[in-house]
Amino acid sequence: MKKLIALVFALVIGTASAAFADDASDTKAQIQALQAQLDAVKAQLDKLQRQQMAPPPVRPVPPQRTAATQDAFLRRKPGDPVTFLLGNSDEVTLYGNLDLSLDYTTKGLQSFYPSSGDSPVGNSSYLAAVSTNISYAGVRGTHKLGKKSNLVYQLETQLDISSTAGTVNTNSNNDSVVKGALTSRNSYIGFTNQLGAFKIGKTDAPYKNSTARMNPFNGMLGDYAVIMGNSGGDNRVEFGARLDHSIWYESPNLSGWQFNLLASPGQNRSSDSGQIAAGETDCAGGNVPGSGALPPLCNDGAYSNAYSANLAFQNKRVYMTGAYEIHKHVNRTSDLANLDPNDIGDEHAVKGGLQYSFPRGPVVSGVYEVLTRDVPPYLQYQNERTRDGFWFALTQNLDPKNSINFGWARANPTPGDTGQHNTGPGLGPDNMANMYTFMYRHTIDKHVSWYADWALTLNHPDAHYDLGAGGRGLTTDCHDASPITAFDPTVNPPVSGTGPHCYAGGRLQGFSGGVKVQF
Repeated sequence: MKKLIALVFALVIGTASAAFADDASDTKAQIQALQAQLDAVKAQLDKLQRQQMAPPPVRPVPPQRTAATQDAFLRRKPGDPVTFLLGNSDEVTLYGNLDLSLDYTTKGLQSFYPSSGDSPVGNSSYLAAVSTNISYAGVRGTHKLGKKSNLVYQLETQLDISSTAGTVNTNSNNDSVVKGALTSRNSYIGFTNQLGAFKIGKTDAPYKNSTARMNPFNGMLGDYAVIMGNSGGDNRVEFGARLDHSIWYESPNLSGWQFNLLASPGQNRSSDSGQIAAGETDCAGGNVPGSGALPPLCNDGAYSNAYSANLAFQNKRVYMTGAYEIHKHVNRTSDLANLDPNDIGDEHAVKGGLQYSFPRGPVVSGVYEVLTRDVPPYLQYQNERTRDGFWFALTQNLDPKNSINFGWARANPTPGDTGQHNTGPGLGPDNMANMYTFMYRHTIDKHVSWYADWALTLNHPDAHYDLGAGGRGLTTDCHDASPITAFDPTVNPPVSGTGPHCYAGGRLQGFSGGVKVQF
């Protein structure tokens, strides 16, 4: 600043000296030029002074997030699943599966059966329908308890998209469970650590889960549950069910090996499993007392305790598993007119499965299964629950978005048979059955796909296996449209209806096209 002022004064003195040396006539012009220079210098001085006196600019400081703010902040976790982070210790994931199809199926019954002397009632030929197939939504989460331990939970419910949720009331089955209600599917609370997972609630049993990956037709026509795990050939899959009030353990992966153990206490005060388990709304066999015009007891497959386990090995291309399940004191006294109390026995299932993925080739799966019911020798003539069977499946990817799938299941004959409307009971029945199924699938993206499916069940004369068992919304089975037998003492006659009628030997066939959405 001082140097600048000295420069100004030097300029003024020099200019003045020059003015006296010049001619007097130029004095006025020189004074005016000097004044202009002084004004310019003064303006520069004022500008410099303002700049030096102005405060430095203030940079904004980002707001600091406190620990309490971080814990309450909900944010989405990067990745495909719809997962949210809650604070620093919790995760919640929303997930679901939506599957709707258009079906065209037939029961494949004859127009007249000489053995029973009558014809099936109603339409047993092709019928068009809309079906919801194993659709569900759920939420699962984790809460961190320590460095390597978590509390885990899951709540899952079935979605009846194309129909109204409610109880089952058909001419062959009555069920008081509302499967479209909240938490109707696999739901639990558990703890996980480096030793594995311990859970309590309800779940698909280890026996069912062990070979689920070998069934590309899950929920479709031709689902392998039509035969695998299905000891009676009807819509109930005894060894492919969800087990309520269960506690189970899931081991960690041990160099490719993994195992699961489950126990489900019967919670039944009855010594013959003939009552509804405490805390439940259905018999353990999957229906209400008296379902299908039977005596008002849980005597059509109800059981007490159940136990299930599996052991599996997985490497890059090979998956193999073995599984076992037992239902204790299974009550099937309704199979006999005299309700023989000896028709109560344990039922077992054991199977082995192998899957191999060829390099750039098909995925091939095979399952062999043995089902056994323990009854006295004199009741073997009606034992339709002891048999073996197998499943074979092939999946070939044509390209990243298109695949074809083929399946074949067989149920071999049983020692005896209870008999159906057009067949009688006895030893050595011809109740073998084969099911063939084919499906083409096109993947639109990682969430959406569509499929076209065909399935055929060929029953031998004494067999009555269906199409659609295993959780499908609509099934096609052996029953005609006969009104269910009912008793009303206020009318005359007090008994009405003669059904349902199950005709063995049907040739069931169906076509289905559907859309699947997963998130």
